[in-house]
Amino acid sequence: MGIGCCFRSKKNQSPNTTGHLSTSGGISQTTRNTTSSDGSNISGNSMFSAASGSEEPSYPRGQILPTPNLRIFSFLELKVATRNFRADMVLGEGGFGTVYKGWLDEKVISKNGSGSVIAVKKLNSESMQGFEEWQSEINFLGRLSHPNLVKLLGYCWEEDELLLVYEFMQKGSLENHLFGRGSAVQSLPWDIRIKILIGAAQGLSFLHASEKQVIYRDFKASNILLDGSYNAKISDFGLAKLGPSASKSHVTTRVMGTSGYAAPEYVATGHLYVKSDVYGFGVVLVEMLTGLRALDATRPSGKHNLVDWIKPYLSDRRKLKNIMDSHLEGKYPSKAALQIAQLALYCLGLEPKTRPSMKEVVEKLEHIGSRTDKPKERRINSGNQNTAYQRGQQPVRHRSPLHPRQVESQSYQLPPPRSA
Repeated sequence: MGIGCCFRSKKNQSPNTTGHLSTSGGISQTTRNTTSSDGSNISGNSMFSAASGSEEPSYPRGQILPTPNLRIFSFLELKVATRNFRADMVLGEGGFGTVYKGWLDEKVISKNGSGSVIAVKKLNSESMQGFEEWQSEINFLGRLSHPNLVKLLGYCWEEDELLLVYEFMQKGSLENHLFGRGSAVQSLPWDIRIKILIGAAQGLSFLHASEKQVIYRDFKASNILLDGSYNAKISDFGLAKLGPSASKSHVTTRVMGTSGYAAPEYVATGHLYVKSDVYGFGVVLVEMLTGLRALDATRPSGKHNLVDWIKPYLSDRRKLKNIMDSHLEGKYPSKAALQIAQLALYCLGLEPKTRPSMKEVVEKLEHIGSRTDKPKERRINSGNQNTAYQRGQQPVRHRSPLHPRQVESQSYQLPPPRSA
């Protein structure tokens, strides 16, 4: 399959969506987390349905479409959907622009008869960096179809207006469930945590196993979104890159991403490997065990970086017990927890070649999840879904359009690589 850029950067013309995955992906921009809104059936030429629980083509192992199969929205359509981009419809803001909640025309209805609720990400017209992200989202997410990747439903490009439309993820981000505060939201029980990890790993494994490997480059808890059944989906492909050619082990690019999650070889040299994503997954494994953020300057000296602090605890069952998330209240199988900790250590190897493939990670997690000694299932109150997004400690910086306002990891451009 040939790979080439499918967009022209000149405005006031339609994007050429008949091309292939773009080779671009470096964005001189901070990364975004995501905001969400309800979804329902989308008419037009999209194969996707935004309605929760609605039927759609089933590709359990995922597929790469020959061309982006997306609905092209008119600006007027999205202007009406968001009530003229009204201030009280804002779900979040970021470097790309503003995200609004919206409703499509009432003629477009889901099977339950309700209107179609969407999330609309609107580019700041002065942000050329945002244009690159907009382009990357369509180039990658517009062609990648997998149960563990968030669906991009369509886009709009009219004059200087650039917008993206996404599906709704009812439960918001993993980050908010792990680190948010407030009595309205309960902590994730052990079995749900394993389910989320398996889903996220399957999504990342699909990207790595594609004919032309895709390096996600910004894997973190805030970019893992959850549907109504806590199925995990990876979101926000603004920093995604195509993997190296067969003759090379890595690609060299600007160092972009989120401190605390970025692999050490990438930060130091700008060399990006497929297994740089595996390191980020290892960080999320540690966050899932401890309930602590990858990077938190409010912690005592020596404990700001979670991986540096916790690594010595991951290989010893007694030490591990002391740093497990207190919200689990001890309701987890200690043997399985140790296996997750050991897998995290494997993923956090200092050299890319020492880390497992994501296929191996999926297999290990599925084995752990199949154990019969896991704790008794605990129900999670799903009363008011919106309250799940109202917790947090730090101010929100950048979001993508799939979940409402919430706390997130601080994302910014990483320091330049050291000279050789």
